[in-house]
Amino acid sequence: MKGVIITEKTNPATVNIDLSSTVDIIRMINNEDMKVAEKISENLEDISKAVDVIVNNFQKGGRLIYFGAGTSGRLGVLDASECPPTFNTNPEMVMGIIAGGDSALRNAIEGAEDSVECAQADFKKLNINSNDTIVSISASGNANYPVEIIRLAKEKNAKTIALTCNKEGIIYKTADIPICIETGAEVITGSTRMKAGTAQKMVLNMLTTASMVKIGKVYKNFMVDVKPTNTKLRDRAVRIVSEIAGCNYDEAKNVLEANNFKVKEAIVQIKYNISYNDALQMLKENDGILRKIKNF
Repeated sequence: MKGVIITEKTNPATVNIDLSSTVDIIRMINNEDMKVAEKISENLEDISKAVDVIVNNFQKGGRLIYFGAGTSGRLGVLDASECPPTFNTNPEMVMGIIAGGDSALRNAIEGAEDSVECAQADFKKLNINSNDTIVSISASGNANYPVEIIRLAKEKNAKTIALTCNKEGIIYKTADIPICIETGAEVITGSTRMKAGTAQKMVLNMLTTASMVKIGKVYKNFMVDVKPTNTKLRDRAVRIVSEIAGCNYDEAKNVLEANNFKVKEAIVQIKYNISYNDALQMLKENDGILRKIKNF
């Protein structure tokens, strides 16, 4: 077939997968998965450019908004939904939009990825402006939904990032910052939920994590803006405060319980032996970044 994109090609390494033993099937999948990180390593410069754009827009009050259909859309929603508990972000700071709406998270919505009208409706709801960063996610990069999202974002002068696995894809050729992870033919022909999906998930992790590090939501390698909404996260918060402030577990826990589990504030309170309000003011004067405060 003329013009078949690489993710739709037949993988010669797995043509006999249906005749293979269970362990050999698993081995084939594993062997293909091992290629993903290597392919991502070839694109670190492009990914870092995307992070710098995202950070610059965050600092201007802009948002990071993922758009995608099917697996790509689900991965965007997943990454966005994990930012509030991990980094205590406003839910609108990082958003994931899937073609077909929330029901598409569990069910295939026929024709959603091919609908220009769906892209226009989703885009219109968000009042996107030039301070926002738009990431259009698509393995092939050619479906109408992700293509239209890039076009609409450019009309609003929003920065556009394409995350695809196909350099011949339209979004790769039209986005301000194109990222292409060429994962090649899938284990099961055309099943881009596999290597392509894994690559997308890894890159999305990089985009949000690196951006949060750059805006001060990480100290050393601790998630100091964690939102302790359950027992596990409250315990993690106590251990983070204890480790950074240099106090015992019980002292850290007592201060956190008294200030409603505000991790950064607790660290500064203990480190400087000051009140919650004074710690809050000190953080405010340093843009909420612990590294900017003396002795950190």
